[in-house]
Amino acid sequence: MAGDPSAPPRQRWRLVLARSADAPRIGGREQADAWEAAVEATGLPLHRPPGRARARVAFGAPLQLGIAAERELAELFLAERVPIWRMTEALSGRLPEGWSLVDLFDVWVGGPPLAGRVVAADYRIELEDETDPVSIAAAARDMLEASALPRVRPKGGASVPYDLRPLLVDATAEAFAPPTRLRVRTRIHPELGTGRPEEVVAALSDRLGRSLEVRAIVRERLILADERT
Repeated sequence: MAGDPSAPPRQRWRLVLARSADAPRIGGREQADAWEAAVEATGLPLHRPPGRARARVAFGAPLQLGIAAERELAELFLAERVPIWRMTEALSGRLPEGWSLVDLFDVWVGGPPLAGRVVAADYRIELEDETDPVSIAAAARDMLEASALPRVRPKGGASVPYDLRPLLVDATAEAFAPPTRLRVRTRIHPELGTGRPEEVVAALSDRLGRSLEVRAIVRERLILADERT
């Protein structure tokens, strides 16, 4: 007998997901709708919070439009326990367009919300071939040694000044072969905000005195507070 979908959840699954660069560019509300519709179609015994007609898929952190991802994190609550083979079978091939299931884990149902545990993200940024990796690597080191990186971010039709430095954990350039690659780790902070990869590239461009052209950005993974990296 199926569990009561409005009762307290009995199982919590953490999904590890990939998103292709050509996934539909839809906003947050549309994406949430697409995910809710997809999981409702799986036939799983979904938990539905009071007042909601559909189950909620909770993502670890927002992902900018047009950026591919390799190991995004999301969570789904069930009204009754199911084995991993059933979860895999139900979700594989049924996710929103452009998304795929990489892995999944049965985690403690009473743990803190996923979004509150995400503290950083790793990005791989491919630049155009004609860029100079040696000067980019030197500029990245200079940024990490700086005490502040004043920037301006558009917000609500206005320009808001902020400091990128507290949001930048690491930045290195790989010069092994073209295209030049940047490896960037940015902080996700409840008060300071989120470091964005395109802002790191813009700060590097300012330091170099020339524009760096981005070929592709991939978010490799999200980092949780209790992970050792």
